[in-house]
Amino acid sequence: MPEVLPQAEFWPNRGDQAGQMRAWVPSEWLLAQGWSAVVDEWLRSESGKGLSAFLVERLNAGACIYPLLPFQALADTALSDVKVVILGQDPYHGPGQAEGLSFSVAPGVKVPPSLRNIFKELLREEFVTSLPANGSLRRWAKNGVLLLNTCLTVEAGQPASHAKKGWEALTDALITQVAMTSPACVYMLWGAHAQAKTSLIEGASRAAATDCLILQSNHPSPLSALRPPAPFVGNAHFSKAQAWLGERGHVLDWAL
Repeated sequence: MPEVLPQAEFWPNRGDQAGQMRAWVPSEWLLAQGWSAVVDEWLRSESGKGLSAFLVERLNAGACIYPLLPFQALADTALSDVKVVILGQDPYHGPGQAEGLSFSVAPGVKVPPSLRNIFKELLREEFVTSLPANGSLRRWAKNGVLLLNTCLTVEAGQPASHAKKGWEALTDALITQVAMTSPACVYMLWGAHAQAKTSLIEGASRAAATDCLILQSNHPSPLSALRPPAPFVGNAHFSKAQAWLGERGHVLDWAL
C-alpha cells in the first residue's frame, strides 16, 4: 500500500539524475490524501497486475523508462484540492524531460513546443507578463491543478510505448473519482485523446450530482494549435476556468 502524505512533497526514489525509473516499487511512492484507495484497488486488479509484470519485464530487459516517479501528479495534488484537471497523453520521452506531470518538464529543461504554446496563451490572457523560462508546472499542481497523463510511463524515444498496457484503467478510475467527489471542477481536454474522456467525466459527475465544466479545443502542439474549428490559440480556457470557479467561491491562480 503506498504511504499517504498529508501534504505531498517531492521525495527521493530509485532512479538516476536523468529522471529514469530504476525499479517498479509503487509501495515506496508517496501519495497525497485521497488517492490510495483507488491506487490500491488498481494494483490488485488484473490490469494493475498486468502493468506491473510488464514494467518489471521491461526494466529487467534494460529498457529506459520515464519518469522517475510515475505517481508525481498524485503526490503533488490531494484529491480534495482538485479544482482543475488538465489531461495529457503520456510522459515526455527524452532524457530529463518528464517529471510525472502532464505537459510539465523538469527545471532547466528546454520548454517543449506544446508547453510554449500553453505559455503563450497564458501571456495572451494576461496571467503572466512574459513567457516563463522554467517549464515546471508544479506550482499549479500544488494549487489544485491535477496534471494527469492517461498513461504514466513511456520508454526513451518511443512515444505511446506503454499505451494500452494497463495504465488507462487506473487513470480512468482517478478521473472518475475526481468527477464524483469534487463539488466543482474544470476539465481541460485538448485534442482528441483527452476529449475521448468526455463521456466518462459527464457520466460520473451526473451520477454524483457534482458540478463540472468541460473545456475542449485542439491540442497545443504546433501541428494543431491554430487549426480550425477549435484552435488552442485563443481558446481562453484559463480565463474561463478562473471565472467559472470564481462564481463558485474558488480561487484559482495561474501564476508560475
